[in-house]
Amino acid sequence: MNAASSGSAPSNVDLSKIKRGPIVFALIIGAFVAILNETLLGNALPDLVQELGVAYSTIQWLSTAYMLVIGVLVPVTAVLQQWFTTRQMFLSAMILFFAGTLIAAVAPGFKLLLVGRIVQALGTGLMLPVMMNTILVIFPPDKRGGAMGLMGLVIMFAPAIGPTISGLILDSLSWRWLFILVLPFAVFSIIIAAVFLKNVSTLTKPKVDVLSILMSTIGFGGVVYGFSKAGEAGWSDPEVYWSIIVGGVFLLLFIWRQLMLKDPVMDLRAFKYPMFTLVTILLFVIMMTLFSSMTMIPLYLQGALFMTAFKSGLVLLPGGVVNGVMAPISGKLFDKFGPRVLVIPGLAIVVLALYLLTTFDSSSSTGYVIFVHIVMLIGISMVMMPAQTTGLNQLPPNLYPHGTAILNTLQQVSGAIGTALFISIMSNGTKDYMKSSADPSSPAEIANGVVAGVNNAFWIGLVIAVLAFVIGLFIRRTQAPQGQPSGSPGMH
Repeated sequence: MNAASSGSAPSNVDLSKIKRGPIVFALIIGAFVAILNETLLGNALPDLVQELGVAYSTIQWLSTAYMLVIGVLVPVTAVLQQWFTTRQMFLSAMILFFAGTLIAAVAPGFKLLLVGRIVQALGTGLMLPVMMNTILVIFPPDKRGGAMGLMGLVIMFAPAIGPTISGLILDSLSWRWLFILVLPFAVFSIIIAAVFLKNVSTLTKPKVDVLSILMSTIGFGGVVYGFSKAGEAGWSDPEVYWSIIVGGVFLLLFIWRQLMLKDPVMDLRAFKYPMFTLVTILLFVIMMTLFSSMTMIPLYLQGALFMTAFKSGLVLLPGGVVNGVMAPISGKLFDKFGPRVLVIPGLAIVVLALYLLTTFDSSSSTGYVIFVHIVMLIGISMVMMPAQTTGLNQLPPNLYPHGTAILNTLQQVSGAIGTALFISIMSNGTKDYMKSSADPSSPAEIANGVVAGVNNAFWIGLVIAVLAFVIGLFIRRTQAPQGQPSGSPGMH
């Protein structure tokens, strides 16, 4: 692949004259409403079960399908960004998201509500890689940390406040308002983007390999579906292991085909750059820890400490706020000092937090839970964006769309794997405890059963966090090949 066929910054756009502020603002608003939506529905699921008259195993598809669609769509975004302009991609994404939100808001039953969620997810899956790729193109490497930090604020803060906002809304309004209140923000983002967002990418229009897209869809879809289903049905369910096996086979075929093609859908030659490869592995491991902890802590708060969904959302809010504040600070520090000063101490803090999580029991105070959660998210904020920026900085500009697509795809997959793995460990731990319980129907023993399961899961989380720490020791500051500046096309 050469520069002629795959540049990233167009020769006809003078990036020095582009107003970065309005572009970043448009991206942030869009990202906020899309990512907020991933956790906004969690607290509403019990209400929806009653109102729509469906089982919990059915209603969970409102969350699973969202993650599944994003996991399937993101790998294709690398090639889409070479066919459509930045404006076209982002505006299409936000219009899809708006349409999905509107469908969900007026849905008379479960089926149309699920359609709305799938359309929303199509918008989110298109937007996240475009957002990251745009920042890589419009900011030089020495300024990217701060910009990525702002994105980190949104990416971490939005899902953290989702449960709290939804708890507030559900206390006084129907579940439909979870969608109705998002609509004005989506419209605002579309207007801002239409006015200020400029195209910053080259349209090379490479040949689209339909077979690769089919392999990617079955591969990533099968793996995400299988692991998502495992949390509910257990690992011995044929639907679970066959989905993972079929998905795994198609992923191997997809990888083999990408290495054979001249213009691959997802250019795996990004893995030739050692720091990008290291960061990809590190982020895969750390995202497993993050997603699964975010699932486990509310289960512990509601199952062992008997909190309401709203109160458990409030307990998680301070950590989300601290993480949101820390993300841009980490970005600025990254620009000044490089990744090691942040990533290694950050991973050490995550290890400490996971150890503290294993000490939770049925009498732990709310203050202690809030403290441990804040500690964990401070560590995560020191790792996430600095590591991601370090890995992407080493790539030449023509690989930016592929690098961002790879990272976003693997984060979805690792989230699904981590959540399913931890929920199954927790469920088995709880079942084992209840089997040996003298009075399995007493509230105290039910709480102790949840604690036993959660502690098992967090011990595994601690092992994964230690692995992440060891990987993080090898991280180094990077730059584009042969000192290539951001925005200059070419690959050697």
